[in-house]
Amino acid sequence: MPTTSQPHRRIRRRTYAFLASAAALATAGALAAALPAQAHNDQAADALAGRYQDVQLLSFNDLHGNLEPPSGSSGRITELQPDGTTKTIDAGGVEYLATHLRQARQGHAYSITAAGGDMVGASPLLSGLFHDEPTIEALNKLDLDVTSVGNHEFDEGAKELARLQNGGCHPTDGCYSDQGFAGADFPYLAANVLDEKTGKPILKPYWVWKKKDVKIGFIGVTLEGTPDIVSADGVKGLTFKDEVETIDKYAKVLQDQGVKSIVALIHEGGFPASSSYNYDCDSPGGGDGISGPIVDIARHVTPAVDALVTGHTHAAYACTIADPSGRPRMVTSAASFGRLYTDTTLTYDRRTGDIARTAVKSANRVVTRNVAKAPDMTQLIDRWNTLAAPIGNRPIGYISADITNTGTESPMGDLIADAQLAYGKELDAGTDLALMNPGGVRAGLTYAAKGAEGDGVVTYAEGFTVQPFANTVNLQDFTGAQLVQVLKEQVSGANAAAPKILQPSAGLTYTLDLTRSGADRVVTDSIRLDGAPIDPAATYRVATNSFLAGGGDGFPTLGQGTGDLVGTDDLAALEKYLTANSSAGDPITPPATDRITVVQ
Repeated sequence: MPTTSQPHRRIRRRTYAFLASAAALATAGALAAALPAQAHNDQAADALAGRYQDVQLLSFNDLHGNLEPPSGSSGRITELQPDGTTKTIDAGGVEYLATHLRQARQGHAYSITAAGGDMVGASPLLSGLFHDEPTIEALNKLDLDVTSVGNHEFDEGAKELARLQNGGCHPTDGCYSDQGFAGADFPYLAANVLDEKTGKPILKPYWVWKKKDVKIGFIGVTLEGTPDIVSADGVKGLTFKDEVETIDKYAKVLQDQGVKSIVALIHEGGFPASSSYNYDCDSPGGGDGISGPIVDIARHVTPAVDALVTGHTHAAYACTIADPSGRPRMVTSAASFGRLYTDTTLTYDRRTGDIARTAVKSANRVVTRNVAKAPDMTQLIDRWNTLAAPIGNRPIGYISADITNTGTESPMGDLIADAQLAYGKELDAGTDLALMNPGGVRAGLTYAAKGAEGDGVVTYAEGFTVQPFANTVNLQDFTGAQLVQVLKEQVSGANAAAPKILQPSAGLTYTLDLTRSGADRVVTDSIRLDGAPIDPAATYRVATNSFLAGGGDGFPTLGQGTGDLVGTDDLAALEKYLTANSSAGDPITPPATDRITVVQ
């Protein structure tokens, strides 16, 4: 495993000497104001003499192969207005992301573009149908310099991830063009993902960006709990280590190599108190407006790390959270699906080789759709769409209105659960109910046509975007006591801090009382199936996807079922349900989402 990194092999054709000099003067002024008074004059003079160099760090995360503009709520960003109201903005699409990033780089001779994982996986059909080769090609054109792995990079296993990094045709589906597939020309970093046999990282643990005398190291990790949220086949033979311990280890390695400026790319995130991308999560104090796993990580990662680029939770924030020494440190995330990018200024001190933390600035920027599309991205999308069109444009059903993927119980989640119950009954007439994990519902269905199919028509491509994982629909037997335990695992155990509310099929009802704590939030006496209380001693036939059937997403009891029966893939079950239960004259209406009664 290489322990040093070479400069990025692509040559950027951007020279902005005059503008870079102006930026250096601005940096000098900012540092002169920020540094202690007794050092004010000397430090400002040093800056003017070239001691300090602004380095632009552009970052994004959780793209999930969304090359075309995401539709519905997945393609909107909420903006907080000065008067306290909010407005929504249509955002996303790599044709626009490319334009925004290229415009942002203008005037910056020192610019890095980094990402926080989940660039691929759970992708729309345009990318997912071709094992995400289109997204890797797009990221190459975006001039991405480096990214961490995310949990979804393991959806098809470590060998497929290595192919995306190194290139080569897919081992089953072959090549999609005469040119083959070259792979990513940026490094994927996987410092805390080890091969069980060798004990070494499966990909590079870190990478060093260099320009003249400026050096910045990047360490990439994904969440330690990746095996809990990825299929067992995807992580077979791998060990996922603690994020903080791993980052601290490689920060020391970088320091020993003379690299003092370090950025951690962490595929783990937090939850800001507001969904608005420009919410001030440093109010009233640093990091006071954010919660979740990243807060604890940020508070414990070595002070040698100067900034944290994060992801996974699909949230937007730019906060300062104190490191173990009490010094503020920037922690950022740019929502998901290419709707935002983060623009961070890292001021490099040539005398120390470190980042001047007091001068770090960061803000999220909206990838609006009111700019010109990048022609090279349009060409890329058109080329892959031509290959995908015969499959993707096929109608599979009809809807009367948007079927959204929002809320504790979502209409889309209910629809999928109903589809899996109907399919389960075809396999075994004794199937009683179905449960769907919310993370497996990747989008809703929009009534407005995306192409020439017409309003209300659901295409295969749209169905693929909703359920891209190719899980199977499995049947298992559980006692009533086990079924109650499953429902309580939504809000306890691994899911205590961040509940995962399973989407129930029609007939299963219960109360979720959020005023209570732990497992008691699921009110046992309220659980009913077709109006009858659950009998702890009875046996119930339950349909789930194969991921849940293996105990995934923090539901160990679902891994203890008996009488396993494996069916078709979940998208085929959804397609079959839509086709059988809708027509142009009689479309499906959104489910009422009245199966879970939430008390707050």
